[in-house]
Amino acid sequence: MDAATASLIQSPLLPHETSRNGAGSMFLTTSAPGFTPSGSKLQLRLKQNPFTRFSKPLQSSTTASKTRRSFVVKASAASDDASSKPIAPLQLESPAGQFLSQILVSHPHLVPAAVEQQLEQLQTDRDSQGQNTDSSSSLPGTDIVLYRRIAELKENERRRTLEEILYALVVQKFMEANVSLIPSITPSSSDPSGRVDTWPTKVEKLEQLHSPEMYEMIHNHLALILGSRIGDLTSVAQTSKLRVGQVYAASVIYGYFLKRVDQRFQLEKTMKLLPGSGGAEEKQPEDVSSHPEVGSFAGGVSAKGFGSEIKPSRLRTYVMSFDSETLQRYATIRSREGVGIIEKHTEALFGKPEIVITPQGIVDSSNDEQIKISFGGMKRLVLEAVTFGSFLWDVESHVDARYQFVLN
Repeated sequence: MDAATASLIQSPLLPHETSRNGAGSMFLTTSAPGFTPSGSKLQLRLKQNPFTRFSKPLQSSTTASKTRRSFVVKASAASDDASSKPIAPLQLESPAGQFLSQILVSHPHLVPAAVEQQLEQLQTDRDSQGQNTDSSSSLPGTDIVLYRRIAELKENERRRTLEEILYALVVQKFMEANVSLIPSITPSSSDPSGRVDTWPTKVEKLEQLHSPEMYEMIHNHLALILGSRIGDLTSVAQTSKLRVGQVYAASVIYGYFLKRVDQRFQLEKTMKLLPGSGGAEEKQPEDVSSHPEVGSFAGGVSAKGFGSEIKPSRLRTYVMSFDSETLQRYATIRSREGVGIIEKHTEALFGKPEIVITPQGIVDSSNDEQIKISFGGMKRLVLEAVTFGSFLWDVESHVDARYQFVLN
């Protein structure tokens, strides 16, 4: 493996700890549920989401087992040879999701109004179920069990609908920014080298979607992932598709965290509540080994290795002033629906590879699918992922104000 490939895949930015409420994320490890070492000589083959492992049970519904395809934009021109192209890698399957997909295609400016209508219906359904629950206490025992099962199925359906509403709103924000989401990643037949990154760069537009302080942190994040090749974006590396997917998922979570912190930072800056001279803004960052979460979420590692290349940042210093409890709370995806979106979007983008666990409980990566990607393509992927996480925070907050569902 050459130095270019090594710097691409050896990112230290992998979250390693789930949150207390179960909505956090950690990448696949042999200690994850379902990866119990076995004395058998046979290798254990598991098909589950390898990009993120959350402390919630894997879905077992028929819907979850379907192949998720991208929903498609059909040109609105009257021409018989109207072209089509994907606008997002994840296909929306609920009735509300399919309705919003059509609105995104034909009248994207009407998506907010359509979402309001869907949220009103969800609230009506939830209120109705609450009233029925109060009146079910007088039912016979077998009827209560059946009623509870029906109520559980309805709740799961509402949750799936809410996930797809959030996803549609994230896609709409990318459309408003005139940035196309990267389609499902497969080797391109049009590129003789077999590179997967044949999508438009749109790097400048993605960079402009964030505050200056937030982009400083994003730049440091990119420096950690790309290493010395951050200034040489034309070089191509061959690396594991699974590994790139893990970096993408980590970057989505990082973008969510950054937007949450930056929102508080910008508010305190506007209200002139930030420490002045001699305060936190001038404090030298401590060794992040004392803050494990910061190593994953705050764009920095210890002073050794890549950490020495990290540029000072007002927002990073602000984050370093958090106590561990506040930091963990801000590094948490607040809703199960948000977790589900990250999981499903990453899987739709990179596919669902087969994971092999040896009898010793070690992940066998020898058969991982290898892809060729330029460092410029990797930068585009990471910038999109961070922006996706930032948008997810925005739409989650917007929807929660109308239909409460977040955990904290």
